[in-house]
Amino acid sequence: MFEFFSQLSYPGLFLISFLAATLLPISSEIFVASMIVAKFNPIAVLLVATAGNFCGASTNYFIGKFGGDFVLSKYFKIDQKKQKKAEKFYKKFGAPSLFFSWLPVIGDPLCVVPGILHLNFLTFSFWVFFGKMARYFFTIKIAEEIVNLVIK
Repeated sequence: MFEFFSQLSYPGLFLISFLAATLLPISSEIFVASMIVAKFNPIAVLLVATAGNFCGASTNYFIGKFGGDFVLSKYFKIDQKKQKKAEKFYKKFGAPSLFFSWLPVIGDPLCVVPGILHLNFLTFSFWVFFGKMARYFFTIKIAEEIVNLVIK
C-alpha cells in the first residue's frame, strides 16, 4: 500500500493524511516517516501532511456541525461510549483540548464535538492545525534521527 502512495508523492501523502484524520482507522505517521527515509523534503512533507490531516479534521468538524448524531451513528458507527468520552474530554479542557486531536481513539471524534457544539471554526482551526503540525514535526524529527543513526 505504501508503494502506491509513495508513487503519488505529495498528493499521495495529502490523501493518506486526509483519510487518517477522518473517522477511518488509518495511520499516516508511517507514510510521513517513510517519505523522510526516501529523502523527500522535510518541510514539504510537514506542510502537506499537516494540510491533509487538517482538512480531514475539518471534515469531521462539519460532519458534527451539519450531521451530528445522525451521521455518526448511521454511517460511521461511532458508538455512544466513544462519543461521550470525546465530549467529556472536550468539556473538561475546552478548545485547547483540540491540540490533542491527533491522539488515537478520541482524536477523530474530538473534532466532531466542536462541530456539534458550533464552536467558532477559526478557534477550532487554530488548535487543530498546530496540534497536527506538532505531531508531524516530531514524527519527522524522529525519522531524521533514525536515518542519521543508520547512516553513521
